[in-house]
Amino acid sequence: MEKTVADLRKDYTLQDLSETEINPNPVIQFQKWFEQALAAQLPEPNAMTLATATPDGKPSARMVLLKDFDEQGFVLFTNYNSHKGQELAANPQAALVFWWAELERQVRIVGTVEKISPEQSDSYFEMRPPNSRLGAWASNQSQVIVGREVLEQQLQEFQRQYQNQEVPRPPHWGGYRVIPTEIEFWQGRPSRLHDRLLYTRWHNSSWKIERLSP
Repeated sequence: MEKTVADLRKDYTLQDLSETEINPNPVIQFQKWFEQALAAQLPEPNAMTLATATPDGKPSARMVLLKDFDEQGFVLFTNYNSHKGQELAANPQAALVFWWAELERQVRIVGTVEKISPEQSDSYFEMRPPNSRLGAWASNQSQVIVGREVLEQQLQEFQRQYQNQEVPRPPHWGGYRVIPTEIEFWQGRPSRLHDRLLYTRWHNSSWKIERLSP
């Protein structure tokens, strides 16, 4: 018999997640899990869902790439004029979700958002391959175009403009930092009784850890 969507299910059995084993600092705990995702050679372990919302609460979500993280927050790069850029300008709050299916793990991050410094954006932009740098100029991200040939023509124009030159960072392109107020680590467990440990920022410096019912 052919399976339906409702028939699809998986029992999670690989690991558990215990309060006695996690690091009291969620960024260090994230680093541990991220390094394990790298060691497992998962495809694009830095891929994450970025959820934003308009001031009146209309949500939107899309996949982006994590490019840096530390105690200050989690960094991604994009066009400031894109839909997500406009939403973050009007409502600087966001949620991130990492899903590492092969490890049966999920990480959810909620926080406020700020632009990183122009110098930091310049530093990352200089690391990008030349065609990626040109692509940042050629694409008016999220704007309607009549066909792909528009992108290809614009790319060719910027290739001619910057031939034998360093490609500067467009002023409308750069990084955002998500400053976490909550980070939840989810480990799949049998019978849908998953482990969920939530870190909540406490008095702006320390973190409170609580177990959530799955």
